[in-house]
Parts: sequence; C-alpha cells; structure tokens
Amino acid sequence: MMRSFIDVSPESHFPIQNLPYGVYKLKVGSEPVCGTAIGDYVVDLSILEVKGYFKKTVLGDKKIFNKPNLNAFMALGREAWKQVRTLLQTALSDDNPLLRDDKELQKIVFTPMKDVVMCLPAEIGDYTDFYSSREHATNVGIMFRGKENALMPNWLHIPIGYHGRASSIIVSGTNVTRPKGQTKPANEEYPVFGPTKLLDFELEMGFFIGPGNSLGEAIPVDKTYDHIFGMVLVNDWSARDIQTWEYQPLGPFLAKNFATSISPWIVTLEALEPFRVKGPEQDPLPMEYLASKGDWSYDIN
Repeated sequence: MMRSFIDVSPESHFPIQNLPYGVYKLKVGSEPVCGTAIGDYVVDLSILEVKGYFKKTVLGDKKIFNKPNLNAFMALGREAWKQVRTLLQTALSDDNPLLRDDKELQKIVFTPMKDVVMCLPAEIGDYTDFYSSREHATNVGIMFRGKENALMPNWLHIPIGYHGRASSIIVSGTNVTRPKGQTKPANEEYPVFGPTKLLDFELEMGFFIGPGNSLGEAIPVDKTYDHIFGMVLVNDWSARDIQTWEYQPLGPFLAKNFATSISPWIVTLEALEPFRVKGPEQDPLPMEYLASKGDWSYDIN
C-alpha cells in the first residue's frame, strides 16, 4: 500500500489515496490559492508549480494553481488530471526523497488545516439539481400529493431536474438565513407571507464538470466519465411549506434558491474507483441514449 512521509491518522479522510482538490486562504493575510489535502495539512499547489513540479505533465509551464478557483485546471481534461494526481502521489510518498528531504520547501508548502479558511473550489456558472433517488422522490411525492400519486410516471423514464441558482451556492460552514416566502396554511382561504416553518435538508452528491460541450451537441453517456472532474457533498436546503405552495406548475423557485451548501474538497473519480459498485436494476430499462455500461454507483458506507 502506498504511504506518505506525512503522518496520516488511520481515521483521516485525507490519506495519500485521496488527494482531493480545493481552494483555501490563510486565516491571516493571504489570497486564495489551489491546494490538495493530506492528513491534517493542506498542500499549496501554486508553490509546487513555481518550483517546476508539474513541468513534466501536460501542464508544462502553465501557471494554473495560483488562482482563486480550480476552473483552469478542471478545463484541461482527464489526461491532465491523471498526470497531476500521479505526480502528487509520487511527490508525497514515503519512498521519494525530493520533497520528503526538503525541509525548507515543506515549511512553505504544507499548512495545518486549522490555520486556513476553505473557499468555494470553483467559479460556478450554472448547476442542475437532479431528482435521482427513487426513495427520495417517492417520499417527497407523498408529502406533496399523497401515496396514490407519489411517483410521477415520467420519473421512471427521463432524468428529472431543474436549474438552480448558482449565485447562492456556499461552502460548508457558511451561515444560512431562514428564507421567507408565501405559504398556504391548511384550511385557510388565502396564503400568508413569513419565514419558513418547514426548513429541510437533502444530503446529495454534487458533480463538478470539467471540459464542456459545444452548443447544441450532447455528450454521449459513455463519454461522461471524461468530463466529470470529481464530487462533493451537497446540502440542498429546502423550504418545504414554501415549495408546496409554489411548485406547480413549473417546479421549485424561492423554496430552493436561498442556499445550497457544498463541501470544500472535490474528490476525484480516480480516488473513488475502489468504491464503485453495481447499481440498482433499472425497471423499466432506460432508452438507449441514457443506458450506461459498467458499474457507476458508489458504496457510501
């Protein structure tokens, strides 16, 4: 098993097998830069970049990590992501003396996590919220329409989603203001305006997309892997009483656009490879353009 010269607790979420990407700044006096995490430390990728660590990758002399977001790196595509990940694992491994024995460089490259503030990892131009859990869709359907009409017939055939508000995506730990809106109390003739009384959360997985597509050209399902940079945890805050009143006929609006929290570290698909499992059987089978091959579910236990 690969090990790092950095001491990493067995309970840590950040062993050398993970190496997620994020953006951080020092608690006192610094601009945001891109980094990775190992053990209890963040690693300043912008300094490694200046020191020429990435010259032998497709990055060459590009300076893409001394930035307040990961967008430039994500746009380079899977080959660049793989090469940088491999290089970082090699540089941080306990049998590589280059960084292991350079104590002066370590002083400026490694910063304890307790001394940094995590930022949004990317500049997010748009996001789509999918309704992809059958159990969740059924539960929400019962909440809004009753057991007899819980799961809408189209849910079994097409991906159900809506475009959310990118400007209210916040990094985990940011305070959330309880939203206000119209609600329709039971047995009342008219709606009322005020703070939500049914603030809910939904634990979800969020996917960051790297290279995009040309306008009007869809990405085939079997090519999506090459476009997904990695995943974060998502808290899809929801004001259920506001949603119940406003969602027909066009879906959620104010009930879901006030805040969406995401975890600060983007975990790559390469890091998650050992946790891929066979997903639930799809019944009915999806149309050919939606049918994926292989095991693309993840064991989150």
